[in-house]
Amino acid sequence: MSNWIKAISYADLQGKQRTVLRHQGKQIALFLTEHGVLACNNRCPHEGYPLSEGTLDNDSLANSCQLTCNWHSWTFDLKTGANLYGGDQLRVYPTELRADGAVWVDLAEPPFEQRQAGIMANLREAFDDHDYERLARELARLRLLGADPLDAVRAAIEWSYQRLEFGWTHAYAGAADWLSLYDEHAADPATQLVCLQEILGHIADDVLRESDYPYSEQVQAFEEDAFVAAIDAKNETAAIAMLRGALADGLHFPALERGLSRAALLHYNNFGHALIYVTKAGDLIARLGEPVELPLLVSLIRSLIFARREDLIPEFRQYATALADWGQATDSAPPSIDVYRTLTVNKALRYTVQHSATPPSQLFQILLGANAGQMLHFDMHYQFQTDRPVSDNVGWLDFTHGITFANAVHKQCRKFPELWPAGLLQMACFSGRNKPYTDASLNASEWAVEDDQAFLAQQTALLFDHGKDEY
Repeated sequence: MSNWIKAISYADLQGKQRTVLRHQGKQIALFLTEHGVLACNNRCPHEGYPLSEGTLDNDSLANSCQLTCNWHSWTFDLKTGANLYGGDQLRVYPTELRADGAVWVDLAEPPFEQRQAGIMANLREAFDDHDYERLARELARLRLLGADPLDAVRAAIEWSYQRLEFGWTHAYAGAADWLSLYDEHAADPATQLVCLQEILGHIADDVLRESDYPYSEQVQAFEEDAFVAAIDAKNETAAIAMLRGALADGLHFPALERGLSRAALLHYNNFGHALIYVTKAGDLIARLGEPVELPLLVSLIRSLIFARREDLIPEFRQYATALADWGQATDSAPPSIDVYRTLTVNKALRYTVQHSATPPSQLFQILLGANAGQMLHFDMHYQFQTDRPVSDNVGWLDFTHGITFANAVHKQCRKFPELWPAGLLQMACFSGRNKPYTDASLNASEWAVEDDQAFLAQQTALLFDHGKDEY
């Protein structure tokens, strides 16, 4: 449907050569050129500066008529709106010189589906280039169009999952938490835009210039024990075939969650990432729906298969023995948080087994307290020293990961209680591995917070303007 608006008399435009039409919130720049009257959005799609102040290359012999924004030299074909250097397109409008001597402009919007497809195509260009600023602009356009902004996240997962050579990264896991913040700020579109931009930017960064690493298309019946065994055997083809079989039979993440959790806890896997990723996969699928289920789960399986099995290295080799000895408690009293803070890995494992008669929920709270106490006493000299062995390359992340992993243990082991022994012993591994990098003499009261809710609100607000060059 057309929407022709009388803009200016041709005689007046001849005198001015260019003008700006303002109509119902729009600003349309009109130019008299050797190619006739051409019209476009007055605001440059880059940063909104007025193109009516731009430089026009008005060559009658050229097939195009170029308009350059004088602020940042973005240059557009004024006939088509094409960006001559790649990037955001310029919206152009049909014009007519009518018998009444006036210039008319058609301000009609293309159909919704056409505009949405155009924005998604532009978003894909920005994603493939990891163009952080353009991602923000295209996401804003998608929202202003009235489309579902979360379609951008669904698309980003589709665009990326086959380019993850080793499966999941922090980008997918972080996306789950950014979406929680997105939902918490439903009345604040600007903050929601930051959430989506951080999601897409991080995913785009992790697959930048990566090739495709296809997944097997084979399908076979799902059986949980065989599925877990395939992951343990690093048989990606078989594990993914069973996943495809499960989905084909109408099963979904809730039916697969126990098997995935078992596989994640088969070993002290990948600094705790394996179980954390299982929980975040469930969160993302619940929030974004079935379109992301297959992409997220095949890439999750790949990450479980490639996970570092730290229980097989000397530092944690006693983990398997401790797990086999679980239930052989020699002390009916609950363990002590203060004792845990003095124990390295092997001693922490043995101490946990000795107290394995303690109810799992109580033992969890004690181990959580031990890990939190280790974090309070982190010797920050290790954070900044550069002359120590690689094995002493320890920072805040080593301590916070023990807490993040504990959260995943709490979620999954309450659902699947048979996994408590593995989860609790791996929490003991975190406590023990961090003990050498603590200083018991530190005054932990310096970290005390008087108003925890105000503190959390303040720290959460910093996430939306973190000023870091990495995600």
